[in-house]
Amino acid sequence: MQLLTQILTHTPRWVFALFALLVWMGAKQLLAGSVSLTRVTLLPIAMTGLSFYGMLSAFGDSPLALLGWAGAATLLLLTVQRWPLPAAARFDAATRTFHLPGSAVPLVLFMGIFFTKYAVGVLLAMHPELARHAGFALGIGTLYGAFSGIFAARALRLWKLAIREDREALPAAGV
Repeated sequence: MQLLTQILTHTPRWVFALFALLVWMGAKQLLAGSVSLTRVTLLPIAMTGLSFYGMLSAFGDSPLALLGWAGAATLLLLTVQRWPLPAAARFDAATRTFHLPGSAVPLVLFMGIFFTKYAVGVLLAMHPELARHAGFALGIGTLYGAFSGIFAARALRLWKLAIREDREALPAAGV
């Protein structure tokens, strides 16, 4: 218990603010709502950036960490983008807005990236030699890559829906 208290007291305050922001953003997505095409694009870019930054900040340009990240990101992007969207997912071509059912997946992904970055930061502060451990670098790089691939694939699925709806809207508009 004393170790946990030490870890928490040495955590910068902004980390708690980031945690609260991610919980809030994820909790909002538990409910059905509308999301702009811009947000559907920017959120995965931001979360992939955080994931990649987490890997780089822990392991620098470690070839194994980079390989794990790239391999997992690619594999999950190719796999998850093939999954069907929820039946209730819709895109309004006129307003460039998605209408999506609620989902816990974004919250899980946000927390996954956050807690991975936090845990790795704590572990490396306590045991800096782990940054040079090949298995640790590969495993954590792979985990970060998995998060990135899932985020990118979810956005790609929505982009495919938008493109399909745009094509269908063209004949109706007389173009």
